[in-house]
Amino acid sequence: MKFMKIGTKPDTFYTEEATRTVISDIPSDLTIRINNICYLLHKIPLLPKCGLLQRLCSDFDDSENVTIDLHDIPGGEDAFELCAKFCYGITINLSAHNFVSAFCAAKFLRMTESIEKGNFVLKLEAFFNSCILEGWKDSIATLQTTIKLSEWSENLGIIRRCIDSIVEKILTSPAQVSWSYTYTRPGYKKRQHQSVPKDWWTEDISDLDIDLFRCIITAVRSTYVLPPQLIGEALHVYACRWLPDTTKSRLPQSSGSSNEESKEKGRRILESIASMIPSDRGSVSIGFLLRLLSIANYLGVSAVTRTELIRRAGQQLEEATVGDMLLPSQLPTDHHFYDIDLVAAVLDSYLGLWRRQSPASAENSHFHRSVRKIGKLIDSYLQVVARDVNMPISKVVSLAEALPDSARGDHDGLYKAINTYLKEHPNASKADKKSLCRMLDCQKLSPEVRAHAVKNERLPLRTVVQVLFFEQESGSRATSHKPEVMARARQAQAHAQAQGVESTRSGVLESSERERQKRSEEKVMRGGESEKSKERKGEANSAGKVVVDQKKKPPQRSSSRSEHEHGRDKGRER
Repeated sequence: MKFMKIGTKPDTFYTEEATRTVISDIPSDLTIRINNICYLLHKIPLLPKCGLLQRLCSDFDDSENVTIDLHDIPGGEDAFELCAKFCYGITINLSAHNFVSAFCAAKFLRMTESIEKGNFVLKLEAFFNSCILEGWKDSIATLQTTIKLSEWSENLGIIRRCIDSIVEKILTSPAQVSWSYTYTRPGYKKRQHQSVPKDWWTEDISDLDIDLFRCIITAVRSTYVLPPQLIGEALHVYACRWLPDTTKSRLPQSSGSSNEESKEKGRRILESIASMIPSDRGSVSIGFLLRLLSIANYLGVSAVTRTELIRRAGQQLEEATVGDMLLPSQLPTDHHFYDIDLVAAVLDSYLGLWRRQSPASAENSHFHRSVRKIGKLIDSYLQVVARDVNMPISKVVSLAEALPDSARGDHDGLYKAINTYLKEHPNASKADKKSLCRMLDCQKLSPEVRAHAVKNERLPLRTVVQVLFFEQESGSRATSHKPEVMARARQAQAHAQAQGVESTRSGVLESSERERQKRSEEKVMRGGESEKSKERKGEANSAGKVVVDQKKKPPQRSSSRSEHEHGRDKGRER
């Protein structure tokens, strides 16, 4: 930060109750009232430099004490005191923090060159041009102070010139950056010969008010010099600086005017950030979009902003990891920890985009790989949220069933999620277990998972039976699993009868086993009958051949008749 010292005399201003005055042998003849402060001063040092005071005192005699109210002076009493000390020649220190108020007050008092050469306004402009606008952090600090005097700063051109200076430095090549900047990213250590990072400017401008920050980002984007990813990084840094962190735990739902004011400020910031996200895909990460969406749920932003965030997140969902989606629910009515509704909304947006593709595009290998990747991602996410003991089964089933059949090449991940949920929820009802397991397709389970499912005591028996039948159909390990499953069936039947409840599971299993044995026996019998028919056909062919041969021989009535009758008798026996 740069400073400018003006004046040489020591500070002789002092306070008595609500009055500020100057140590002097000359009595005060000018009283200035600003808000609740009263200044007892002198005309001689002030009037030659202040055109406004000259005009206000022109109606009074020189010897007369004059009282003037300056309640509307920009910057208030502090800014006026800087101007008054300049008039007295008292040493003052100017910096980026007090320049705006001093400059606006000097303009208000008309301390210009037309009143006196070398006046306060000229010196302030020189400091602004040579020190503040040439510096990086000075320009940002000065711009931030314009908030309190936004109208004056806008009319005097301070805001525009500060923004131009900041944008010019942002667009400078990192290799040419020679000024000091703030960069505190994890893992980064500034060294003497280390190259300047491309996003060196993002942390310093994050100190600005959201409206000023928007002006900077808008001006930078209008040049089309920086890539969208750098703009997105600046938005990410600003969000981390000003928005609450919802990634670790639930935020307190306290009430009160201060909390509502804080939420209102947060809503304004989040909606502004969301509107500034570049339209280019990948300008911000999916993790950042999901965090913004989680914060939006907590702050209660507008439906338009929330819908836009869901749409953007849906476009980039395949880039997400499970860790990106593990966000706590911020709704006070939710007893479960993870915000599964947020993930479901983003998934629904993704699937809507996926379904809108033309049939030819939907079968494209890219879209096929994309939906398969989403299927694995959702199943992995379900495996984690299934550990939440308060997670309703309806939400798990709803999210799992939202995926189309083509999204799952196998059901191993889904099985793991179901098994985890049943393990963490041992008191789940039979109906809940049935609704969970009805999503499983046994034909899409790997042999290892089917082997585990057959021995899984948590699964409903109907599911185990389905897995076993598929095992038998595919000819893998049917013999080794059958006794164990039969024992489970008998146990289930005995348990159901003890409670007075009809249970037909074991009966279905045993009848199905008998059906299988019956089919095997029929197959064997059909095989035997086939062999016999072949033998009869062979003998019949032989007999027919003999008859043909006999027709070729000369007729011998007695012997041929005897042989013919013999053959007919033999055919009857057969």
